[in-house]
Amino acid sequence: MIEFKNVSKVYPNGTKGLNNINLTMQKGEFIVVVGLSGAGKSTLLRSVNRLHEVSGGEIIVNGKSITKAKGRNLYEIRRDIGMIFQNFNLVKRSSVLRNVLSGRVGYHSTLRMMLGMFPQHDKELALKALDRVNILEKAYSRADELSGGQQQRVSIARALAQEAKIILADEPVASLDPLTTKQVMDDLKRINEELGITTVVNLHFIDLARQYATRIIGLRAGEVVFDGSVDEATDEKFAEIYGRPIQDEELMGVAK
Repeated sequence: MIEFKNVSKVYPNGTKGLNNINLTMQKGEFIVVVGLSGAGKSTLLRSVNRLHEVSGGEIIVNGKSITKAKGRNLYEIRRDIGMIFQNFNLVKRSSVLRNVLSGRVGYHSTLRMMLGMFPQHDKELALKALDRVNILEKAYSRADELSGGQQQRVSIARALAQEAKIILADEPVASLDPLTTKQVMDDLKRINEELGITTVVNLHFIDLARQYATRIIGLRAGEVVFDGSVDEATDEKFAEIYGRPIQDEELMGVAK
């Protein structure tokens, strides 16, 4: 589903964001990526859909090289990848439904989308997606009228309406309280299990990683230092990933 082949990323200031990454992420996995701030988690995630350009190596998505793709080919590969951000990335003054429909832009002409001419099929997909994350009743509310947790669920619905085969979530619960965090993570996990959508999530909290992941990848200074099952991700392994013992702020049950 996603394959990293000798992938490196060097920033203009010389910082190595990724250093010779080799990974294969299989269809239907729920992968959580952990590591200290600056370890390369966001760079890894955002390189999958080329929000970050890599400096070397190749990334294969669904059998196609996204690093080599151009024009229409790149557009079509990206269409299969839904992205969920920490800050939700919604148009706050637009309705919830309109925000979810923005996931359909990859299927239509630019002019049609500028005019808001979404076919009935798209609207049905969007409403079904909102129903799946339990906020159908908010479809005609403005996005900025929703709580943080509801806004994040709108962004999940947008990825569903996009009919994404892969969902990338970059610290999706970092700004949420514990109850809302559980609701959002439960939604992501349920969608992963019910629809078989490959899901890759960057998380700060170790206990969340253990609770939801089928596989944990640990990054340190842009390198993969752990790749294994939840059972293998012991406190000792996390200490190796972080270069020190686990601290309270890395456990949601303690930090929040």
